[in-house]
Amino acid sequence: MPASESTAPAPSGNWLTNQPYLLLSITALCWAGNAIVGRLAAGHIAPVTLSFLRWSFAFLIILPFAWKYLKRDWDAIRKRLGLMIVLSITGIGAFNTLQYWALEHTQALNTLLLQSAGPLVVAIWSLLLLGVRLTLAQAAGVLLSTAGVLVILMHGDLTKLSNIEFNRGDLIFIVALAIFGLYSVLSLKRPAIHALSFVAFTFGVGAACLIPLFIWELFTRPLMQIDTANLLTLAYVALFPSTIAYLCFNRGVQLIGANRAAPFFHVVPVFGTIMSIAFLGEHPQVFHFVGFALVLTGVFVASRKPQTN
Repeated sequence: MPASESTAPAPSGNWLTNQPYLLLSITALCWAGNAIVGRLAAGHIAPVTLSFLRWSFAFLIILPFAWKYLKRDWDAIRKRLGLMIVLSITGIGAFNTLQYWALEHTQALNTLLLQSAGPLVVAIWSLLLLGVRLTLAQAAGVLLSTAGVLVILMHGDLTKLSNIEFNRGDLIFIVALAIFGLYSVLSLKRPAIHALSFVAFTFGVGAACLIPLFIWELFTRPLMQIDTANLLTLAYVALFPSTIAYLCFNRGVQLIGANRAAPFFHVVPVFGTIMSIAFLGEHPQVFHFVGFALVLTGVFVASRKPQTN
């Protein structure tokens, strides 16, 4: 079996925890909302503050449910403490802070374009760290879904690619993607602990590693205003793209591996477009349906289990 696959049993044995494609789709939906909320929060909540409060609140949400599993799994965590700290810093602290920082300096179009490079980043890390190569089907699926994302973002006119200008925010987001790709692959090496133990530990340590930057930001950036919009933003990012999405993402990767899960990065801009239509009053066009079809076909092709002889 390739190193990117997992045969770990479902943590609770229920139906949902054994549905990787549904879990990864829920992840993509939550993360699409996070991109929109993060962009709206730019200028109102500083990036480190937003990331620190997000993960601190998510840790407090998950801790009562995870406490008994943390106590049970502590010996296993301690044996792989170095890896667990690296996962906390990369997937929790660094990635999300850089994402919110990037959204202060770049347009949504650029961010969505760069997001489509996620599967390629994961494939590179899988090759470097695990020696796992993309299968022909996975490579074809990545290309198909990338084409679908481009069709949607370019409104069916791929000549618009030549007019895109990349800035500091884009470079920050590229670094963020590279870091999250590393987290995705390294998470396959996590100790065999309960899902709640894993997210509670990584949420808590990820938030703790941001404390020095958070203190620095309090003295160098305007303080966050305590108002309804900002409180709703914090509530959303702590619950949906954090607690729910990371539980779903980690389990999905555990079930089908990083390379087969990576094409679901492409579903994030698709959901983002749907949200724009639903909440911002945009009207669906033919290119939306063409792009959706390409993305879904690519994800289906890339995420299928390889045939064995």
